Amino acid sequence: MFRYIFSIPWPLCAGLSLILSLVPNLAQAASPESPRLGQLFEAAWARQPEARSLSARQESANAQREFADGWLAGPPALEFSSKGDQLNGNGGTREHVAGVSAPIWLPGERSGTGAVADAQRQAVQSRLLAAQLRTAGLLRADYWQWQRALLEVQLAAERVKKARQLASDVARRVRVGDLSRLDQHQAEALAVQAELDQQTAKTQLLAATQQLRSLTGRLLEPPARPELSGEPLPPDFNLQEGRHPTLQTLADQAHVARTNAALAQIQTRDNPELSLSTMRERDDRSEHYEGSLTVGIRIPLGSSSRNRARQASAQADAIEADTQLELAREQAAAAREAAVQRFESARQQQQLATQRNQLVQESLGFIEKSFRLGETDLPNRLRAEREAIEAQQQAALAKLELAAATSGLRQALGLLPE
Repeated sequence: MFRYIFSIPWPLCAGLSLILSLVPNLAQAASPESPRLGQLFEAAWARQPEARSLSARQESANAQREFADGWLAGPPALEFSSKGDQLNGNGGTREHVAGVSAPIWLPGERSGTGAVADAQRQAVQSRLLAAQLRTAGLLRADYWQWQRALLEVQLAAERVKKARQLASDVARRVRVGDLSRLDQHQAEALAVQAELDQQTAKTQLLAATQQLRSLTGRLLEPPARPELSGEPLPPDFNLQEGRHPTLQTLADQAHVARTNAALAQIQTRDNPELSLSTMRERDDRSEHYEGSLTVGIRIPLGSSSRNRARQASAQADAIEADTQLELAREQAAAAREAAVQRFESARQQQQLATQRNQLVQESLGFIEKSFRLGETDLPNRLRAEREAIEAQQQAALAKLELAAATSGLRQALGLLPE
């Protein structure tokens, strides 16, 4: 028998050891992680119509501002005309006219139009933030539903593991005669029920995942190690209108309506037109063309009924916008109060559920030890197991509800996901 012994140089051996030590870390890094709400918000917002039409709306607002900065109230018009006697004698009579006319601003109309343009440009920005907040509300609801379904799957897997372990322990004791077949059937029924609950939880997780995918465009995979990553708590619970996108949008819309109403008070008639024309004419062929220059102004007369209708419509829009703003303020204040109460209640429930879970888990440890020693029967053991499962689930859901209540509080205060 021949043996071939070879040695590996120490630098190469050290390099191989380093690579092998990195393999678990690489696998761990490649495993999916629980996505943060801020990352999902960026993906969801990029798919919204308001995000894709932002540049066009900004361009429209800037164009209206440029129009208000101009010296003319509208585009100028060119005029050309020619007159002759070709049809009745053709004596050489000719008249050629070329001119330009342009509408001019009414007194105060230019500044009023500029005010409307500025108000609308500001409304575009606030409307964008309001759309982002609406998207954030939809995302927060779907995200925490997904997190709740993910937690249910995790808890169901733990229940299946414990139920199978208990059924195996009971089966072993049945074989040695410590327990009856009835006890084994009860333990196996508990394991089957745990597996049934696990399948139900997986179905709910699939539905929540698809719902979140329809909003974000991302198909999320269950993370290898689920971690509850919530949003930071707001620095204060005060509602500030200037910081709330919905209220700011309605305030800007009301400002636009008021500036339009003020502009309607100025636009009592059509714009005057300033004209400049030149004319060349002759009476017959023997004469030379003579030229002339004409400067004129055209002042339209206003119509009282037409002006009243325009002013009344603009005033009605302003009143409606102000009323909507007042109602929105009341609704935002009520939503803020409800969100604060929900957060405070969730925080207390989380503390109590954590304390109860600790006590129940310690009691379960005592009963498990007593059951292994034969001092506790199976019904009491199963009852303790169900109570421990319920306490663990209640504590986990209370922690998730606190995180969801924090997101709800940020939503009520008008804060975007982070």
